[in-house]
Amino acid sequence: MPNLVKVNYEQTGKSKKTNEWGMREMQAEAYEGRTAQYLLLKAPPASGKSRALMFIALDKLANQGIKKVIVAVPEKSIGASFEAIKLTEYGFFTDWNPNPKYNLCTPGGEKSKVVLFLEFLENDERILICTHATLRFASNGLEEKALDNALVVIDEFHHVSADGGNRLGVVLKNIMAKSRAHIVAMTGSYFRGDSVPVLMPEDEEKFTKITYNYYRQLNGYEYLKSLGIGYHFYTGRYFKKQADKEKSALAEVLDENKKTIIHIPSVNSAESSGEKYEEVSHIIDVLGVLDHQDEKTGILYVKSNKSDKILKVADLVNDNPNARDKISNYLRQINAVEDIDIIIALGMAKEGFDWPYCEHALTIGYRGSLTEIIQIIGRATRDSSNKTHAQFTNLIAQPDAENNAINLSVNNMLKAITASLLMEQVLAPNFNFKPKGLNDNETEEGTIKINGFKLPTSQRAKDIIESDLNDLKARILQDDKMLKAMPGNIEPEVINKVLIPRIIRDTYPDLDEDDVEALRQHVVVDSVIKNSIFAKQDDQKFIRMAASFVNIDEIHIDLIDTINPFQKAFEILSKAVTAQTLKLIDEHIQASKIEMSEEEAIILWPKINEWRKANGLPPNLQSFDQKEKRMAEALVFLREKKRQSVY
Repeated sequence: MPNLVKVNYEQTGKSKKTNEWGMREMQAEAYEGRTAQYLLLKAPPASGKSRALMFIALDKLANQGIKKVIVAVPEKSIGASFEAIKLTEYGFFTDWNPNPKYNLCTPGGEKSKVVLFLEFLENDERILICTHATLRFASNGLEEKALDNALVVIDEFHHVSADGGNRLGVVLKNIMAKSRAHIVAMTGSYFRGDSVPVLMPEDEEKFTKITYNYYRQLNGYEYLKSLGIGYHFYTGRYFKKQADKEKSALAEVLDENKKTIIHIPSVNSAESSGEKYEEVSHIIDVLGVLDHQDEKTGILYVKSNKSDKILKVADLVNDNPNARDKISNYLRQINAVEDIDIIIALGMAKEGFDWPYCEHALTIGYRGSLTEIIQIIGRATRDSSNKTHAQFTNLIAQPDAENNAINLSVNNMLKAITASLLMEQVLAPNFNFKPKGLNDNETEEGTIKINGFKLPTSQRAKDIIESDLNDLKARILQDDKMLKAMPGNIEPEVINKVLIPRIIRDTYPDLDEDDVEALRQHVVVDSVIKNSIFAKQDDQKFIRMAASFVNIDEIHIDLIDTINPFQKAFEILSKAVTAQTLKLIDEHIQASKIEMSEEEAIILWPKINEWRKANGLPPNLQSFDQKEKRMAEALVFLREKKRQSVY
């Protein structure tokens, strides 16, 4: 199916150009915040966060009294991003030169790594690189005061959680409360995908935030011109021939001529067969026939089904440490387009994994976290001379009427579609919104003035609008009540004035009602404007709203509040799935609205059967006959009860 989202970029080269210190645009902006004790850096994959950290850390060592730098990454392979580099060759005043002995992202047990960690704190070495796990283990019994003169860096910061059961979150909270340590937190997105915040508001407020958005990154590339996001639906198993088609869903979307990374479903997900090694074999079968495996590198050589081409395939699903280390070492040394064709992964190769030549990120199964989606898309959005277009495709199983877990399937599909909608907004340029009447003579580029628009009063609310608006939208879009409202079952005013403010209050309990309203308006306005069509006539700009074009200078917040800010998500659904699937989705949503007791439904059951025999069809939910409609509601109610009891 065609892309649901396609964004074109200007190829300005700006995000890749360096200044006299050897810093790219994002790195220079991050360096401006180098004196902050607590710094939160939000920037997309491939923007250069690792190098930005090096600049900041080296300044802290040279000029801010910091004696130790501890860099913690989520998995060992990411440690390679922080290996030695001669920054002086690019104009910086000193080099990043960690002692390899204290790069603890190497094979070996945690016990020996903890010993080296504690040894590092007592000697003259300045830089240590370790995993999040090593930091957690080393913190057991460690006095936080020992970190008084240290900079602690948490890479992929979304792994932290304010939940008391999240050990990394507890470690961080204790370091902040009981030491004078400096902290740099880095992430591509601040949205975890669950209901738990990364930090509690009182801790988050202590961080200086540097945000560099996805649009600036991609717009400033040299080669990459466009990015497409598509959702492809399938029935049965993704690797097996579909009943109504000549080939599998995987074969339909997998192009052997595109450098592709395939993320197979989690073994605990509905899309998984439960046998991850067999799934890898099935993918190989879709590609062709295994010719041989290189003993030295572990790379699979597969003869294509479509041509005589030999495809080089890396299997990162294999749990064998020796096999995985061989392949990881090979992938780290890639320096040419022809070195690898396909990578198959499960949990690996999402964060901090660098394969610039990758053109297509093909992900099977629903992904609940915006952060994970951004990380996966980031595998294909490195700028490279071999590509002008990058593609993200998500293969999702359609809900099946016979599937007893339909409730979950429908919710997952809705979440996947809303993630697509959200990514479109993440990838678009930002607008600034101001109240009409405020400096009306000023005409800043990208600024839209709105009658009745409210500005935030607290610095906290201003920071959320500046840095966290997309993460807040992700939380709103994936809220269960919001998902049920998606297909137009709830009036836009209820969505905008009841549901969205409730989610904002739950997410930011420290905000007063004035700031909740200001934040609500920014979410709604930003979403509506970014999904609107603009037109120009006689030097006047118009925007399409509520089925008509409105002069952009005459927009009022009351008009915007009459529009569902996320209506496009349902429009995508209606184009992308079958009528039967839409019927199941509608039925699922209707079930959540029906008020009925089990006793009433049981009483109506014989009448439903009589109706079916007399009319040849079940009663219709949309009937004007109230008795027929009530019987139809009872039928939906009983089906949902049956599904819930089985599930």
